[in-house]
Amino acid sequence: MCGCVCGGRCGRLWAEGQWTIIIFSPTLSLCVGTKSFEYGGSHWHERCFTCSRCLKEIGTASFVPKGDEIYCISCNEKKFSKHCVHCRKAITSGGLTYRDEPWHTECFVCKTCRKQLGGQRFTAHENFLYCVDCYSNFIAKKCGVCHKPVTGFGGAEVVTYEDRQWHSNCFKCKKCYSSLINKRFVTHNRDVYCPDCAKSL
Repeated sequence: MCGCVCGGRCGRLWAEGQWTIIIFSPTLSLCVGTKSFEYGGSHWHERCFTCSRCLKEIGTASFVPKGDEIYCISCNEKKFSKHCVHCRKAITSGGLTYRDEPWHTECFVCKTCRKQLGGQRFTAHENFLYCVDCYSNFIAKKCGVCHKPVTGFGGAEVVTYEDRQWHSNCFKCKKCYSSLINKRFVTHNRDVYCPDCAKSL
């Protein structure tokens, strides 16, 4: 008898390739001749080599050691892995963080076209993510002069008045074309005018 105690601490000893017992008992004698595992310098009964969380036998399946405990892959993911804010499943590799929340790369996609947004320019609108193209084509308001999308991407300045928006370089008097940025203006029939030109309306 080598004196190695089961890693599961069930009190049985390892002797000559088999588990044996110190005191005979009909229930303990079931261990004689059962399979055993060796891990971490200890021998384990097949029934004792279990996940620390769900207590299922690990057998020859993959497992993850954490200190003195061992976990099956499923329990390790549930207990220790970050979970994607979108699908709520464990992130086992890769992933990204947006606004301090973890995402699977494959879940971090444009709401409209489903293109992955990791490493791409994108924007958020009403808690949904959009690529630049989809935001420009389907969400962004159109400029009151050129009618192109007003996105503010790339640091472009945007002028907003009531329910309308303009690109900063489009925000000019309808009549004399002088810039109205940081100046007083008058609106008339959805157009904007400088105060001088507005007098002749």
